[in-house]
Amino acid sequence: MQFQDKVVVITGGSSGIGRASALAFAAEGAKVLIADINDESGLETVNSIREAGGIADYISTDVSKASAVKAMVDKAVTQFGGLDIAVNNAGIGGGTLVFLQDSTEDHYDQVMAINTKGVWLCMKHEIEIMLEQGQGVIVNTASAAGLVGMPGGAAYSASKHAVIGLTKSAAGEVAKKNIRVNAVCPGHTVTPMVTTLLDSRPDLENRLLAFNPMRRFGTPQEIAAGILFLASDSASYVTGMALEMDGGITSW
Repeated sequence: MQFQDKVVVITGGSSGIGRASALAFAAEGAKVLIADINDESGLETVNSIREAGGIADYISTDVSKASAVKAMVDKAVTQFGGLDIAVNNAGIGGGTLVFLQDSTEDHYDQVMAINTKGVWLCMKHEIEIMLEQGQGVIVNTASAAGLVGMPGGAAYSASKHAVIGLTKSAAGEVAKKNIRVNAVCPGHTVTPMVTTLLDSRPDLENRLLAFNPMRRFGTPQEIAAGILFLASDSASYVTGMALEMDGGITSW
């Protein structure tokens, strides 16, 4: 129970990596606040935690809106007494693959608003509370696409490169304040985002696997394990890190 009584906020906690992380933190004794825009799935995650004897609640949160993010952080503090760990995981893929010259301004703005501005807003309000407390840990979900280019997904790749930049910049700013900030960089993982993409492009799965040294996709539980490591005392000397969890894709 390495996270016994720790207060954890997880954005995008209704499915995929967010849900797997929420279940894993709760199993280790944490009090988990799940934030998402998918209320039904978010409450399902909460119920799963409660049925297993854990402590969890849900708040509907659009991470691209400052007022919603502040309400999320305020709820963690008022309901659970603080904020020890924040997992900024909410993000979108931007739909099917499309080359840059064929993409739209609306598409770019939507991806950046959620994937980049959302992480910036979350860290802004989370760090304010953590500075008052004198401690805290933040883990952002970036992507292997934040480390290399992604043909057909320029906006997504740009947004995740930005998440890594935000992570490293914030880590340097608050390192002396007993606050650590890291990121995980998943490769293709079996989440709704990836399955939706593969459904739209049945030819894509074999092509993606051909570039993966391990010849398989990751699972949400595997990525959650990396998130829990970065949030744990085992990573007490780790900050500003972008942890590659991609089956070796970025090693080619």
